[in-house]
This record gives sequence, C-alpha cells and structure tokens, in this order.
Amino acid sequence: MAVYTEIGDGELEAFLKDYDLGGVLAFKGIAEGVENSNYLLHTEAGFFILTLYERRVKREDLPFFLSLMQHLSDRGIDCPLPVKARDGKALRELAGRPAAIISFLDGMGVRRPRVMHCAGVGGALAAMHEAGRDFPMRRANALALADWRPLYEKARDAACGQEDAALHDLVSSELDALEAEWPAGLPFGVIHADLFPDNVFFLGDALSGLIDFYFACNDFLAYDVAICLNAWCFEPDATFNVTKGRALLSAYEAKRPLLPAERAALPVLARGAALRFLLTRLYDWNTTPPGAFVTRKDPGEYVRKLRFHRQVASASAYGIDL
Repeated sequence: MAVYTEIGDGELEAFLKDYDLGGVLAFKGIAEGVENSNYLLHTEAGFFILTLYERRVKREDLPFFLSLMQHLSDRGIDCPLPVKARDGKALRELAGRPAAIISFLDGMGVRRPRVMHCAGVGGALAAMHEAGRDFPMRRANALALADWRPLYEKARDAACGQEDAALHDLVSSELDALEAEWPAGLPFGVIHADLFPDNVFFLGDALSGLIDFYFACNDFLAYDVAICLNAWCFEPDATFNVTKGRALLSAYEAKRPLLPAERAALPVLARGAALRFLLTRLYDWNTTPPGAFVTRKDPGEYVRKLRFHRQVASASAYGIDL
C-alpha cells in the first residue's frame, strides 16, 4: 500500500455521499507498499480501506480483483470484501482514479515470520487455490516470463545508464536460462501472486486473513508456492531456512498435494519468482517520483535470493522429502 494521490476533505465528503457509512471520524494515508494509493478510513459504520488504483493496475482488471475477493469470501477464505455504494457498484472514481472501499480485516502482518507463520500461510495458500477452482473470470499474469526482459530494459533506462555490471550479467544470464527452462503443462488456476508477510494478517498466532489481491491472476499454482518460499522462508542474512520451507510446504500439501512435475519444477519456479521481484523492485527503485508517500523496497534482497536458488538442484533443498 502507498499514497501517490492526495485526497482533500471536500473530495472525500462528496465521494462518501454515495455510501451508507455515516460520517468520517478519521482518515489517513498508509505508506507501506508500492502499487496504489491507500487510506485508512474510519466512519460511523466502522473501519475501511479506501484504495485509488494507479500505476500498473489497469482499470479493466479491477472487476476481476473485486469479484475474486467476493468469490473467495463466499467459499470460506478470510479476505476483505468490496463495499458497494447505494447503486450496487463497488468500483467508482475519485480524484480522477478508479476507486473502491474495502472492508477492514483485523490482524497485522509479521515482520519476522516464524515456523508457525510459514505453516499458516502454506495452508491458507492451498485453501485459496482450492477455493478459486470454480472462479469463472480469467486474467493473464501481467508479470509473467515474457514480461521480465522488457521490464529489465525499462529499469535500466530509468537508471540513466548507470548500470551495475555484475547485476546486468546476473539478470541477463538468468533471463536466458529461464526462457529456455520454464516448465509447461503444470496445474493452472487462480493465484495470489504477491502473498508476502505484509499481505497476510495474524491475530496472535492464528492467521486471520489474506489481503491485497491486485496481482491475482491465472498461472501455475506451484509458481504461487515458489513466491511464498521466497517471501517467507529466508532469514535476514539471505540464508534459506529449510525448517520454515518444510513447514510451509507440508501445510500446503496437507490440503493440495503437489504433483511430481510441480515438485520437480520448484527450483526453476523459485528462480523465476526471485527474478520477477528483483526486477519490479529495481524498476520501482529507479522510477518512484520524489516526495511520494511510499516505501521503496530493496532489489538487492532478491539478488541474494536468486543466487541461492541458482545453486538448488532439487526441491529437497526447500524441505520436501523426495
């Protein structure tokens, strides 16, 4: 979450006239994240998140995201719900941006995931994959393999030619390898695609829900698992914690066992996931406008993770017993 677009008191008041939420008690921007402008909204009806969609989010994708949250909630997945205005529509416009109010989910993300957190997210991810099986809408992954090379070229251009030779060699060689080795024919379905610790809430030790579905799409289910291995199972010094990996994968497989082909593909998928986040972080690092109320994330973290995955020969390194 972040704030790129400031909202005036008059704009907010006019916008809320279409809702049955009562008067505004508090309203403040949320700095975390990089994609949209987000505000914590407290009204007489309770707490909500007001989101203005911008940057990489396309207007035509918004019905997919909002409908997916409703679908998953209807099937028992704890996640925020779009709030509809009096006309029955959840998607509106504010300050020249598409906008929506989303229900507030109790809980908070974890900064230092422990083994039990990794197990919780593994089980929740599998449950989400199962719940999404009958979701009728489709959205292609806008940050899939074919998009990574053009994204890197944009990131390099934005850096005004001041490239790091070692980073360039790493990314170029990895792009060549992944384009040659990327798997085909794996189980396909709705994935979250961004299930980082700040997008999973806990109340105490219990997982309370999943948030931020604005990268959700259709892709390999095991690719979503690989994203989570990257996001949850590394220590701050970039060493992979196999105990955390085993907990995440065991909890996932208790609800949705991975096929042999998915297990075999995990090292390549994990490399791809690391490269994808390296590239988007690098792009954001070089293009975030000065003064934006936003937290930029270090691309170097994913350079270190990618180098680890390049040494992995089989999924056993992640905690799976082959």
